Amino acid sequence: MRLWPVSTPRHPKPFVRLAGTKTLLQVTAERVTDPSRFTPPLVVCNKTHRFLVAEQLQQIGIRPQRIVLEPSPRNTAPAACTAALVLAENRADALLMLAPSDHLVRDVPGFLTAVDRGAEAAARGRIVTFGANPDRAETGYGYVERGEAIDGGAGSFCLKRFVEKPDRATAESYLASGRYLWNSGMFLMSAERLLSEMESCAPAVLAACREALAAATVDEDFLRLQESAFARQPSVSFDIAVMERTGHGAVVPIDIGWSDVGCWDALYQAADKDDRGNVLNGEVLAVDCDNSYLQSAILPIAALGLEGIAVVGTADALLICPRARSQDMGIVVDRLAGDPRFAPLVRHMADESVE
Repeated sequence: MRLWPVSTPRHPKPFVRLAGTKTLLQVTAERVTDPSRFTPPLVVCNKTHRFLVAEQLQQIGIRPQRIVLEPSPRNTAPAACTAALVLAENRADALLMLAPSDHLVRDVPGFLTAVDRGAEAAARGRIVTFGANPDRAETGYGYVERGEAIDGGAGSFCLKRFVEKPDRATAESYLASGRYLWNSGMFLMSAERLLSEMESCAPAVLAACREALAAATVDEDFLRLQESAFARQPSVSFDIAVMERTGHGAVVPIDIGWSDVGCWDALYQAADKDDRGNVLNGEVLAVDCDNSYLQSAILPIAALGLEGIAVVGTADALLICPRARSQDMGIVVDRLAGDPRFAPLVRHMADESVE
């Protein structure tokens, strides 16, 4: 919810157009369509968003090999495990690229080069993460520490450790050391290696995903995982379940214009700017404004004398905040939810009738 009011439970971040004419889901899918490297994408998503996924992929002419529906949210480890189980049905040694559907990558050729490097290590049994070279002491990202270069690894390094989002002083020390990279959340490994690590690191996740897949049903173009079996597992990220425990980790450094666009300031950092450092989207007039993010979906915005401010308008709401505070958007969302004056707005923006 850190990209409120554009990203909402009704229409979350992957399905909105934040940086161009296509949604983040669409640009992610297009990034992995090179037939010399990738098969058609396998999509794992919540059942609530199944029609959004199918429609947006159809709009760009991509037919996924399968859309797997999770009956309830269980974080990224179950999604990764389910994808590996599906792929392993046909080929256990198939390489699996985990690509979050809500990230930006500005340099796609650079991304493909990094995938090629990572594939060499993954084919040798490594679980490869891609670490973005940091250009600032960012406290909103997790970090990975790289170790020694892997012999014959074509630019890949041993993964020393994962670390959670640091405070400012720690982030500055990471940046100064040159050993730490931003955790991009993208991974590459063989299906059999992922399942082997799940067996040793997160057996409850593996057992629940296997049972849910074995009892899955086909509904038109969708594969529905069995609900009660899938629910019998913890909600845990792939980082925590596997990457913080595995002895087979590797990291490929990347400098490809990556961003998880997790807040308005992150989107500002990734976007093109005018000669005064402003990002202007929609019908916006900026007079004597500097280093601000101004976006309007409906009504025109006229801004005067702003410095480091984010202004985002939609058909439902208007956000105004310092760019530097956009990581704290959860405070605003929680206050709105608890204030009866805004109950109709909250209900409308959380409406899941899109199902």
